[in-house]
Order: sequence, then C-alpha cells, then structure tokens
Amino acid sequence: MASQPPTSFPKDQIKILLLENIHQSAVTLFKAEGFQVESVSTALKEKELVEKIRDVHVIGIRSKTQLRALPISEGKRLLSIGAFCIGTNQIDLDHANKCGVPVFNAPFSNTRSVAEMILSEVIALARQLGDRSSEVHKGTWKKVATGSWEVRGKTLGVIGYGHIGSQIGVIAEMIGMNVIFYDRVTKLPMGNNKPMATLGELLANSDFVTLHVPETPQTKNMIGAEELALMKKGSYLLNASRGTVVVIPALADAIKRGHLAGAAIDVYPEEPEANGEGFKTELQGLPNVILTPHIGGSTSEAQEAIGREVATSLIRYINQGTTTGAVNFPHIDLPTVPGRETHRILNVHKNVPGVLRDINKIVSDKNANIEAQVLATDSNIGYLVMDLGQDVSEDVKLGIAGLPTSIKTRILY
Repeated sequence: MASQPPTSFPKDQIKILLLENIHQSAVTLFKAEGFQVESVSTALKEKELVEKIRDVHVIGIRSKTQLRALPISEGKRLLSIGAFCIGTNQIDLDHANKCGVPVFNAPFSNTRSVAEMILSEVIALARQLGDRSSEVHKGTWKKVATGSWEVRGKTLGVIGYGHIGSQIGVIAEMIGMNVIFYDRVTKLPMGNNKPMATLGELLANSDFVTLHVPETPQTKNMIGAEELALMKKGSYLLNASRGTVVVIPALADAIKRGHLAGAAIDVYPEEPEANGEGFKTELQGLPNVILTPHIGGSTSEAQEAIGREVATSLIRYINQGTTTGAVNFPHIDLPTVPGRETHRILNVHKNVPGVLRDINKIVSDKNANIEAQVLATDSNIGYLVMDLGQDVSEDVKLGIAGLPTSIKTRILY
C-alpha cells in the first residue's frame, strides 16, 4: 500500500480546547485523530478566554461561555468553533463568519431528551404533582382531585415546529393528545398534528402551550401580557427554549391572578454561570410552577450524542474542509477521491466580484491542473474548496493567500 503524503500541519500539533465539561465521547474522537485535547470543566470569563484561545485551532463550548468578537479575533490559529448544544446565541456568528471561522452545533442529539421532559411536565402540571410532592416532603397530606386532569383528549400547542417541537407532537399524539402547532416557516405536519395560521390562533385553542424557538430579535419577549391574555383560562405554559422568549413578570402575574393554572420553566432571561445558591426568579413560590435549571438536554444519552455529533462535524472540517451543517458558513461537501495525487486548498475570502478570476489566474500561471473545484458564498464571504496537483499546490496556496481579498487559506494533503 502506498504511503499517505504528509499533512500540511501535523495532526499531533492541532490543539482542541473543550470547555464546560463536554462529554468524553468528543474527547475520544478527537484523540483518535491524534489531536491534542485540553478539557476544562467550567466556562471561562472573557479575559481568560482571550488568553487561552490564542493558541488553539478548535474551541468547543456549551451555553455558558460567551464567544464574542474579541476572543474570536484573538484566535489567530482558530479554524472552527463547536457549540456542543443546540443554541448558538452565545457566539458572535457574524464576526466568526467574517473571520473565516465556521461554527457547528448539535441540532439533533438532544431532541428526545427535551421532548421527554416536556411531556413529563405536561402530565405533572395537569396533576399538580410538583405541589403534592412538596407538601408530602413537608409532612402535609393533601389528597385532592380538584384541578387535576388527564391529558388524554387535551390540546397541546407547539410553538416552533423544528426537530424538538415535531417530536413532541408525535409523542403527545401517542398518549392521546390533540396537537396543533405554529411556525413562521411552513412545516410538514407529523402524524395528525395540525398547523395554525397565527400565533394567536394557537394560544386561544391550546390547553398546554410549549415553546421551542431560537433566540432571535423576533422571538424576544414573544410571550408577554398580551399573548398570555389570549390563552385559555386554566391553561398551562411550558418553556424549554430560551429565557428571553417569555416575559417572566407577566407570566408570574397571570399565575397569581389564576388566569393560568401553572407553568414549567427551564430557561431564564439571566442564568448563573455556575452551580450554587442564590438564584432568584419571580416565579419562585407560585402554585403549580415547575422550575428547573436549564436541564432540558441534560441526560447522559443526549450529552454523549452531542459530543459525537459536534466532534464529527469538526473533524470533517479539519480533515476535508466540509462545512455541511455549519450555522454561519456556506455549505460545501466535496468528497475526497482515494488514490488521486492531489492536494486540497481551502480558501475563505471576501465576497466581492473578481475573486475566482484572480484565483484561477494564479492556478493558470502555475500550469496547475484542477481536479475539482467548488465555490459557495453568502452575503459576506466566499468559501472555495479546490483539489489540484501536488507539485504546485504550495505555490498556489501562497499565491491565493496573498490576495487582498483572502481571509483564511490552508492546504490539506
């Protein structure tokens, strides 16, 4: 068997920094590639982050680490960012894009865990199980049926019909619930789930409303006093999406007035950076309110799957330049052809007219033979993947990197 050509940058010198106790499944995959891996159990403040990121090629975070413009800019060797979670609002995606740094997340791996928690909370709210459990723990015996219901035949309204919302709809149907949903994008209904034309229509027709939307300017405070007033008297609200989606004082007021019969909240507008005492919310102490500390995806199965999903995406980018699944980058997946004596050049450049012309002139001047070439763009950048002969690849790479439009260029063997 012919030996493989050397890599442009030895794998054993590629440094991976993983923060916030990312699952061992990711560490195992990275180490199997020969990468250096450093794991930190906590999030880092920006000052610490700036110091650590200067020397790493890939950083992996969860929801607590804030990766803003400064640390991303300081990551001169930074190739990619991994968000080992669904949300990416803790990362300055636009700045990472302009720096030529793709960001990968885990849109699939914790969907089942969140879905199971939401359905368990629907039943717990309907039966006031949180209050009854707390009372017995305190020595109070309060056996009552008033205000307790079966969920069979009740209507669950799902706001945000993505990977999690649609799975919740399927499971809810299996236990006999009617399911309606609202999404700003037209989605294919699963099972007998029915789309609603407006948010107001969903709120007015649901016994339980569960939120599964990202954090965007459009979703900030999307459930406030006006929206809560549209909900049925005696209905319930559940939020395991983002803390900024619900106006907490308005929700507390709706529960105190008896308009809502309960709520289950897993996310908050402001959350502690670490475990400990002292967390405060206006929802504490209210009847039939389940409060959890952002644990929707916190199961062993989900964290292991997330570790594999994001690590696999990062490895494919490092080894092949594949950006499929990146949340802030043009998508390219150009297969490698075994046995072909080519090198692969990856170039991120400003999306302005004439770049491809300039790149192809460099290739032509070097009498290089292009075996494969794919370019994809967004409003800010272009991403080019090009396979060409090994004899001229280094010269072509240096020529492309020297263009004033180039942001980041590297070569793979």
